[in-house]
Amino acid sequence: MKFKLHNRFKSLFGGLLAINLLFAAPAMASIQEQAADTAKVEQAATPAVTADSAAAPADSAAAAPAATDSASVSASSTSSSTVTPAASTTKEEKKIDPQVYKNLTYYILLFLVLCTVVAVIGKVQSIYVLTKKVNGKYNPLANNTLQAALLFVFLIGFLGFVYYGYAVWGSWSWRPAATEHGKDIDRMFIITTVIITIVLVLVHILLLTFTFIYRMRAKRKAYFYPHNDAIERLWTIVPAVVLTILVLFGFFTWRSITNIPEDLKKSALQIEVLGEQFMWTVRYPGADGEFGKRNYKLTTPLNSYGIDYNDKTAWDDVKGDEIVIPVNKPVRFHIMSKDIIHSFYIPDFRVQINAVPGMTNYFQFTPTITTDEMRDKMNDPQYNFVMLCAKICGESHYNMQKNVRVVTEAEYKEWLSKQAKFFTEDLQKEFAQAEGETTEKNDRIAASIN
Repeated sequence: MKFKLHNRFKSLFGGLLAINLLFAAPAMASIQEQAADTAKVEQAATPAVTADSAAAPADSAAAAPAATDSASVSASSTSSSTVTPAASTTKEEKKIDPQVYKNLTYYILLFLVLCTVVAVIGKVQSIYVLTKKVNGKYNPLANNTLQAALLFVFLIGFLGFVYYGYAVWGSWSWRPAATEHGKDIDRMFIITTVIITIVLVLVHILLLTFTFIYRMRAKRKAYFYPHNDAIERLWTIVPAVVLTILVLFGFFTWRSITNIPEDLKKSALQIEVLGEQFMWTVRYPGADGEFGKRNYKLTTPLNSYGIDYNDKTAWDDVKGDEIVIPVNKPVRFHIMSKDIIHSFYIPDFRVQINAVPGMTNYFQFTPTITTDEMRDKMNDPQYNFVMLCAKICGESHYNMQKNVRVVTEAEYKEWLSKQAKFFTEDLQKEFAQAEGETTEKNDRIAASIN
């Protein structure tokens, strides 16, 4: 028995040594290659320095000052042309730092050492059990108390991490909503979280304490409990009632947010947002307060939005380079997609709704905190509200962001007056040519827009 165990450990350490050599070889090779490259660069630079030193006496032997200047210029150009290839070669060669291989080898070896320690402990345990069996002192139930105690220790650690998660990570991730309806969503979220936390804690306390209290011991027989209708009704009806209340709570909260009276819909500031891979386009209505018609068939390189400029209400539509909205004023977003499903998501506003091709979704809310006020609350002068895409829509999904600023009414009007219009001069010429209009009519179009 001892000889077999010795052979096993010998094979294990032999395998560790082989793996060490396997991962150490790339690091050594990389170090040697880097040393060779450094030597080549030094050799390439040495002739350039010699040429410079040889050119210096020739320059001093020249009689005329003009000749001296021309010779020095030519020498400097020669030296620069000689050094350049070596420098460019050095820049083009991008190699992994040998320290990376060393770190990788170190952590792999550390992991293998830990595995070896665990294996050794397991072998010692198995030898201990085998010795007990040989001496006739082995008790198969003796390990139950240890396992139950370990589970109870895990329960204490688990409850500690739950508290830490709420106390530390919760304060990092949670901040007050910046909209009126956000308070309702936050209240619903908090109630749901409280219920889930109570269930989580109670279930784990019961599960991990029962394993200790009712562990199998000698001269103790488990009670067979085949069926109980009262308990089954209890654990079926109570969760069903709680979940039903939560679902209805969420349903009525969502209806109160999305079911807006017609007069409030019309009086709100209208903003149109079009999502496409991988950007958002924002359109504000002009002075007439109406959006021009849009038709995907009219999409051209100049008119990527597909606006129908036969509709004169489109002539003064404004293109926003960011989303700027006035505080304490209702805002209604028209959300669309040009290609695939995207998601209009502003975390601080508790706003998220899909942008679906071929249809328009709406979301109306009232911001209550300006960007400057939020920066003061967060103690972060660089903080900004951000509109994101919450649907993974392709390789550049991360790039679908838009800055959102909440400002005063006066600041909003000033910003809007400085934004460019969709109907640019190039589009006006294209539209005039398509309609066969004269230059005079084209000027009238521009005048009406301005």
